[in-house]
Amino acid sequence: MAKPFAFLGIGLFFGTGLGFLIAATSGAQLEGHDHDHGAAVHDHSAHDHGGSTHATLTEAGTPAPMLDLTLHADGAQSRNLHIGVENFTFDPEGVNGPHMPGHGHAHLYLNGIKIARAYGPWMQLDALPVGSHELRVTLNANDHTQLAVGGVPIEATIAVVIE
Repeated sequence: MAKPFAFLGIGLFFGTGLGFLIAATSGAQLEGHDHDHGAAVHDHSAHDHGGSTHATLTEAGTPAPMLDLTLHADGAQSRNLHIGVENFTFDPEGVNGPHMPGHGHAHLYLNGIKIARAYGPWMQLDALPVGSHELRVTLNANDHTQLAVGGVPIEATIAVVIE
């Protein structure tokens, strides 16, 4: 009768240790985490991205960049976003640097809340909440100011419906 309890104790000990090891190496938070599983999108609006330059417009220059959005289904609540651009180069190495005409990155907003930056033409939007949403993408200079043509921001919106 003692052997089964000994094996049970050994199994619990090593199983618990293995579970904590997997959680620690996967980046899981073991304390202070949020239990609101309905909030699948992280709000970046409170983060400091180099000052208040997000609302500032920078004239893009010529030729003017063009922006087009396409969504592709990737599971029940995920979508792959293609950010089609012309006359624009994604420039991850130049981020936080000075404005260079035709270079920069994109900012993604879901229902008006900034959720990510894009440094290339493809982004995966994972675990979107069920419902109808508006995805807005802006083209931004390396200094994070929003690019514009004649004072009109370069941005595009697309509807996202998750059932």
